[in-house]
Amino acid sequence: MHGIRQFARLLKISAILSKYRLDEFLQATHLYRPMRLFRFVVPGSREIANQPRGARLRMALQEMGPIYVKFGQIISTRRDLVAPDIADELALLQDQVPPFPGEEAQAIVEKALGNPVAELFGSFTLKPLASASIAQVHEATLPDDREVVVKVVRPGIRSQIRRDIDLLMTVARLAEKYWEDGARVKPPEFVREFEMFIFDELDMTREASNASVLRQNFKDSNDLYVPEIYWDYTKEQVLVMERIHGVPISDVQQLREAGVNMEKLAKTGIRVFYTQVFRDNLFHADMHPGNIYVDISNPENPTYIALDFGIVASLTQKDLYFISENFLAMFNRDYYRVALLHQEAGWVPHDTRLEELEAAIRAVGEPAFSRPLNEISFGELMLKLIQVAYRFKLDIQPQLIMLQKTLLNIEGLGRELFPELDVLAASKPELERILREKHGLDNTAKELRERLPGWLAKLPDMPGLLHDYLKLATDGNMTTRIDRQGLEALRASDRAASKTTAQAVSGGALFFSGTLMAALETGPWTLWGVSSTGLLALVAGAWLMIRSMKR
Repeated sequence: MHGIRQFARLLKISAILSKYRLDEFLQATHLYRPMRLFRFVVPGSREIANQPRGARLRMALQEMGPIYVKFGQIISTRRDLVAPDIADELALLQDQVPPFPGEEAQAIVEKALGNPVAELFGSFTLKPLASASIAQVHEATLPDDREVVVKVVRPGIRSQIRRDIDLLMTVARLAEKYWEDGARVKPPEFVREFEMFIFDELDMTREASNASVLRQNFKDSNDLYVPEIYWDYTKEQVLVMERIHGVPISDVQQLREAGVNMEKLAKTGIRVFYTQVFRDNLFHADMHPGNIYVDISNPENPTYIALDFGIVASLTQKDLYFISENFLAMFNRDYYRVALLHQEAGWVPHDTRLEELEAAIRAVGEPAFSRPLNEISFGELMLKLIQVAYRFKLDIQPQLIMLQKTLLNIEGLGRELFPELDVLAASKPELERILREKHGLDNTAKELRERLPGWLAKLPDMPGLLHDYLKLATDGNMTTRIDRQGLEALRASDRAASKTTAQAVSGGALFFSGTLMAALETGPWTLWGVSSTGLLALVAGAWLMIRSMKR
């Protein structure tokens, strides 16, 4: 029965793709080719046919349903792989769906929290404030009259998502196999990334934890306000948090009418981004305008308000270090250091020629830095660097893509607020300040104090471990494990070394023999009174030795 339902859903998707004239996909996938017949059954209008391909794909995803809309939103962030015209259109997708009945939401809340709504809240409004594909939000008050919002996960959404993701994975594998760009774009990876994000969003306790940590990180800051989470009212399907009041960041007109210092607001956004990433290593990765409000109670010093914490990200300490150093090197236009850092981080193969990588990075950086200061986009520059690195076999992590996407969003918001924003001038001092504080004596001493107990606990074991290691080494029982990839690299290196040695030895022998024959005037032919055979051996030997030294 499951297979029949999936096939029926596949037919429906095929009909929608035909309707919106997405024939390049149907033709590229062998299994879908017979389904091109839908074009005659479900003819699209001339108006649809005249739309750009990105717009047609966006409209098709909207008709397929909310899960596909969410998938399109995730795809729009992968500008390193998706064509710009498609990414721009998919970024316009709105995650808005009809609400489910308020009575159902109330029942879910009561089941999750174990008490009637009348006992849990002073008031609870059945009509939702907002409705999206994963959850909807209701306004309420606590018994002490504090205003809150109640976020409730849609009933039955988990099984629906599971079915749609299974189908998406089937289509993605077909696309990877038959689409000409499938091997490069790797559609199944898109689906796996989407699956991870969307199932994380279903757990309200995870979102509440994200919000709680971000709130703690900015508790003494006037730059960003994160609403309070009420843990006694929060479960896997229900989240209750403080209700905030502010102006949507997209309402630039209202912000200006309120006398908000727009330049300061734009620069504060840059500071918030760099603080989240490089000080706290936990950043809000879904900073689109719908999730950002502004507290204008003090127009000269406005404060950002963040909402919706379903998607946050962090980097490994290694990647965080190399990203920060790459940013500083790019700010200083030190392209060789950028190339060197890429190699040291393992983002490109160890045998990459640094001069070639440096030249490719310079070709991206110089045109960007030569533009007017208010047009330089570090988010776009980071995207181009990722695209350059792909040429050198970079395997990028999703967290780095989210970082680039978030930076691009923040820069875009900043320029909407204050078109003359100099992103470079606002970013460089913030990053330098954060890194000075992070790697200063106080923080270093604090980190050492935190690690010292662990080191001391391991100290008694060290003499025994050292003795065992040295015994194995002296007895000739030391073994080394090398994975398959490392073994292949070792074999290649060994072959290259053997070839170099052979050339050096052969070259030396020929050079010595040639010198001897030339000195002894060995026949049978001579040139200018010198043995021709000796001269030939001399030149060949010298060439082989020079060639071996270049390797």
